[in-house]
Amino acid sequence: MSPITVEKRTITPRVRTKRERPETREEKMIAALSPHLNIMVNAVRRAGHSMIRDFGEVSSLQVSQKGPYDFVSNADLFAEKNLISYLKEARPDYGFLSEECGEIKAAENCHMKWVIDPIDGTTNFVHAIPVFSLSIALMDGDDVIAGVIYNPVTNELYYAEKGKGAFLMTPGGNKRLRVSGRSKLSHTLVGSNAISNPRSRPIILNMAEHVASIRFNGCTTLSLAAVAAGQLDAYVACQFKLWDIAAGYLLIKEAGGFISDLDEKRSITDIVQAQSMIATNMTLKDSLFKIIRRKHDS
Repeated sequence: MSPITVEKRTITPRVRTKRERPETREEKMIAALSPHLNIMVNAVRRAGHSMIRDFGEVSSLQVSQKGPYDFVSNADLFAEKNLISYLKEARPDYGFLSEECGEIKAAENCHMKWVIDPIDGTTNFVHAIPVFSLSIALMDGDDVIAGVIYNPVTNELYYAEKGKGAFLMTPGGNKRLRVSGRSKLSHTLVGSNAISNPRSRPIILNMAEHVASIRFNGCTTLSLAAVAAGQLDAYVACQFKLWDIAAGYLLIKEAGGFISDLDEKRSITDIVQAQSMIATNMTLKDSLFKIIRRKHDS
């Protein structure tokens, strides 16, 4: 009887690959954005994580003798550094204009510039009021082409891109923004940045006699987002910087609204130069201008 030959087999152990975490709905929404918006949204979300931690810390500092002002200043600088680092890595040739660091020139022959407000609503932040935002706008020369406004505490993220509409990103999906359709002054809710400003005070006081109510939330970026979302019917302000209004300017235009200085000049350059602004819907603007001019021209 011939011997039985047993075939030897080499068994290669199966390589277990790490199971990838499935994308969340939010991650899918961000991935579907344009390249510029994708960068901007990821930048504010990344900086927003540390901002939530800092906001928790500032609440406990309210009781200290020193107070939270030094802490908030550091939080502001850290958020700005975080945003600039992320944006510069993504688009190294682009320039910057920011509240804390000032202007950083773009590379030669590049007209693109990030406009950053690391914390808009600092006084609210100091007093542990959750009405503040991180804001980024992208400008091509003097033209705002994309904007993002993010409140990390409430997780409200507003964004717009020129010619493509304005939206609020929610866990359930993207909600298209539209300015309000109100036409009666007596039903109108108007926001403003400060009654303490001597230029805006007479306008606001006169306006209060004709509209339903005036609101001051202490955060220009979120006020402009509220106009774009139809929550505020109008917003009137004097004295601000480009980084306060750049993202909101585009949101309102893309939401079908009207935004100009008090002489109806509509470019963002004219608005910043005039240091005056009104944002509203197309129906209310004429009635509001009549009220504004009674004090603005006097």
